[in-house]
Amino acid sequence: MTARWRVPRSRGALSGVLLLLLGIWGALAPFVGPYVDFAYTPDKAWVFNANRFWLEVAPGIATVLGGLILLLSANRLLAMFGSWSAALGGAWFVAGGPVSTLWTHSGAAATGTPIGTETKQLAEQLAFFDGVGVVIVLLAALALGRLAVVAVRDERLAEEQATAPPLPEAAPPIGATQPLPRRYARDPRQGGPPPQRTPEPGDQMVAPRPPAPRRPGM
Repeated sequence: MTARWRVPRSRGALSGVLLLLLGIWGALAPFVGPYVDFAYTPDKAWVFNANRFWLEVAPGIATVLGGLILLLSANRLLAMFGSWSAALGGAWFVAGGPVSTLWTHSGAAATGTPIGTETKQLAEQLAFFDGVGVVIVLLAALALGRLAVVAVRDERLAEEQATAPPLPEAAPPIGATQPLPRRYARDPRQGGPPPQRTPEPGDQMVAPRPPAPRRPGM
């Protein structure tokens, strides 16, 4: 069962990279856009306020986190969590502007106003909020769909790992020596066969023991 929750990291690698890049863009666009005259008001670089944090930086961080998890995780449940994190970040890019009218006194969106001509304003709205959010949700949904389905290859790999026999014990290396049985010489001053030693564990017979010589007259 545990093996079924494992997925190759390549399963979500492409989606993870794209989500990572989109999250970085979504979080940094309001701060670097004014350099090329492509921004929402206040159209000055690196102006930070609470509205920009909650409507652009926070969903960008959620998307970056989800992309990193998809890119690095080999666990199915953790990768699915990354997909959901990115999907929620993308959805907030789209829905954050209309929802922000609930906490502004004027009833206008807290995102600010896009600058430039009508065509440029449409491009800014897509690049900063609606467009980038929809693409993030699409990529996260594709990754989530791939992770939710257990592929035939994953099922076969899980069965092979479950039925694989245990690895055999390592054999002693070739050329390893075994201890030789000890032999004791017979004291010539005493008769009778030499004393016998009790074999110890690990001893192996390498040659038959020669019979004791027969004494004359026996």
